[in-house]
Amino acid sequence: MNLFLEKKERKNKIMKTRAEKIRYKLKKISDRMRLSVFKSNSHIYAQIIDDKKGFTLASSSSLDNKIKEKKLNRKELAEKIGSEIAKKSISKGIKEVAFDRGKYRYHGLIKILAEAARKEGLNF
Repeated sequence: MNLFLEKKERKNKIMKTRAEKIRYKLKKISDRMRLSVFKSNSHIYAQIIDDKKGFTLASSSSLDNKIKEKKLNRKELAEKIGSEIAKKSISKGIKEVAFDRGKYRYHGLIKILAEAARKEGLNF
């Protein structure tokens, strides 16, 4: 039991460190708005955030009624959320963002969401 807790604590520390490094690099290098992605076991969230003002300018998630009505699998859901967040941000005049993948690696659902947003015209 003790080994399990130690392994989990190490993994959490690695993921937290990864998220901090990515966010630090984004804020240091870029002055663009930030496209932040979060996923839980059952839902996926994406937000366009203005770090200078501290506001969320656009958001999209699997909890939106428009997306929730359609019975989609996780990959289709990530693709739909990526295209929705891109459409919302472009309609507000934001075409270039910095992609903040947080504690997640760039593969799977995160990659699908990012590629769908790029396909809709969002640059990062």
